[in-house]
Amino acid sequence: MTRLSALLLTTALCLPAHSETPGIEKDELTLGFIKLTDMAPLAIAKEKGFFEDEGLSVTLVAQSNWKVLLDGVVSGELDGAHMLAGQPIAASIGYGTKAALVTPFSMDLNGNAITVSNAVWEAMKPNVPMADGKPVHPISAEALKPVIEAYADAGTPFNLGMVFPMSTHNYELRYWLAAGGINPGLYSLDDVSGQIGGDVLISVTPPPQMPATLEAGTILGYAVGEPWNQAAVAKGIGVPVITDADIWKNNPEKVFGLTAEFVDQNPQTTLALTKALIRAAIWLDEGDNANRAEAVEILARSEYVGADAAVIANSMTGTFEFEPGDTRPAPDFNVFFRYNATFPYYSDAVWTLTQMRRWGQIAEPQSDAWYDETAKSVYKPAIYRLAAEALIAEGHATADMFDFDADGYREPTSEFIDGVTYDGKAPNAYIDSLAIGLKGDQTVVGGEVTN
Repeated sequence: MTRLSALLLTTALCLPAHSETPGIEKDELTLGFIKLTDMAPLAIAKEKGFFEDEGLSVTLVAQSNWKVLLDGVVSGELDGAHMLAGQPIAASIGYGTKAALVTPFSMDLNGNAITVSNAVWEAMKPNVPMADGKPVHPISAEALKPVIEAYADAGTPFNLGMVFPMSTHNYELRYWLAAGGINPGLYSLDDVSGQIGGDVLISVTPPPQMPATLEAGTILGYAVGEPWNQAAVAKGIGVPVITDADIWKNNPEKVFGLTAEFVDQNPQTTLALTKALIRAAIWLDEGDNANRAEAVEILARSEYVGADAAVIANSMTGTFEFEPGDTRPAPDFNVFFRYNATFPYYSDAVWTLTQMRRWGQIAEPQSDAWYDETAKSVYKPAIYRLAAEALIAEGHATADMFDFDADGYREPTSEFIDGVTYDGKAPNAYIDSLAIGLKGDQTVVGGEVTN
């Protein structure tokens, strides 16, 4: 039995009757984040005293981009961080950075959108169904396809931005494009641009730089989290055309990531962190988002997201603005706790892996068992369950708030924009059911797809 397992077992047998987690190994911590709305659980855990309640002194430090953040966690400069769900998964299989990273806590559901420039939107609009003078949502990428074809006929590349190759934004953007009959391009072992055979050219832009890069014309659209879609509307430079909730309803977004070594050496500290983050997530969603106005004020501070509070509030308080004046109800645009948002489901990790395989980041076919084993090496629901049980015992939560799935897999769902059913226990069948992308034994060699 590992030290982690032994200490967690001891804690499970003797849950404390007070908040502070006993036996904390490291009480002064530095955690990283990117200036995005969905870093909220970290900010709230600090500002509402949930870290302090657990006996933790936490410093939150904004990072310039996802690569710097990842390197900081791997090197130990950061004890943990707000991470793209794909980062610990990719690191575990050695795609990009090779490192043993884990997560006991999923930070949110939904929260992203795809925005295009005003010029692209005007070109798309004739292809978009209308009702009462407004676009009918969700908008399919089929509306964008003739625009891309017109650019190609003119010899002009159609450049799009996303935040990181292993980001949900990348996979959501690609999913939306492919569902509309647009090839987003493939990766290979010797070409990691992700642009092989693509109808568009997708590249990386850090989240806070998205609006300025769009305004400069360097990219024609982007997939990003908030507040950087609503910022484009506020600046009058772009129009969000679809939210990720309309690409995949209640899709997983960020995770809280740590090194496996940190968790093994600091199990009680990890438990304390998880407890504080669960409490923050509960606070963010409780009372039908009753605390969101206060959360917006906190996030708007320069040390956190540092964007205009009104822009942050657009998506955080139950609405989302598409074109100026076209504001629609979006109560679940940001979900932090309900729908079991914080539970680290293996099936969420498997979906990310299927998209990595679909687009060639995983170069060779893998067995269904491999997907399951890889997910279980990164996602740690046992720690989450223990943290939740401790919060229940302490009176900070009630048992009916949680649904501890017996096997760690969500039920199959077809709530995708293309209606394809995803079953995390049958990843290869799922990959093969998707119209565009690698399937079966296909690989990319020399820029060509081979069987």
